[in-house]
Amino acid sequence: MTSSWKRERVLTAILLVGVLMSASSSAQNTIAKGGTDAQPDTKAMAAPVAPSTATKAHDDSYVIGADDVLAINVWKEPEVSRTVPVRSDGRISLPLAGEIEASGNTPKKLEQEIASKLQSFIAEPEVTVIVEQIKSQKFNVLGMVNKPGSYPITSSSTVLDGIALAGGFKDFAKQKSIYVLRHNPNGTESRIAFNYKNVIKGKNSDQNVKLQSNDTIVVP
Repeated sequence: MTSSWKRERVLTAILLVGVLMSASSSAQNTIAKGGTDAQPDTKAMAAPVAPSTATKAHDDSYVIGADDVLAINVWKEPEVSRTVPVRSDGRISLPLAGEIEASGNTPKKLEQEIASKLQSFIAEPEVTVIVEQIKSQKFNVLGMVNKPGSYPITSSSTVLDGIALAGGFKDFAKQKSIYVLRHNPNGTESRIAFNYKNVIKGKNSDQNVKLQSNDTIVVP
């Protein structure tokens, strides 16, 4: 009985050693594979990056005019922030700021005007003005077209676009003798020839110029 009991104790001890060795090996494999017991990879832990600060870009060459639509944002003041059209008198209305002359100002200059008006109510107001829709810049179409008049200009409007907006030609329009009258900054006036017949055939495509504010397309 004593010899048998000793033999059983030896076998139990061997089994326990085997279990411990197996557990140790499993834990090492888990660490090697990046498991939950793995040490953190200090190289992969980059320092936190500060969020980038948005910068306000201004087109100081653009002058706001009547009918333009402005998005005005006052930081942390949603009650004051809003989208407003510039009225025909060139002014806009804002809560707290009241009536402000917008026409004739650049977006940056208008920001300063609004901030100045708000200083009595808001400490250090931060104002952003974005021209959402440009409607003050227009071109004209006169002569033998179906819908002569003034039309809002876009950055991609060409002479062909202008004629299409005006409903195309009336009968007997002189499609080869169209021209664009353009007022130059120095006060002079330029006359740009436009031969519709050639342009639509792919000839003289340089005549299909991009329209500028106050251009007038004349269709004889």
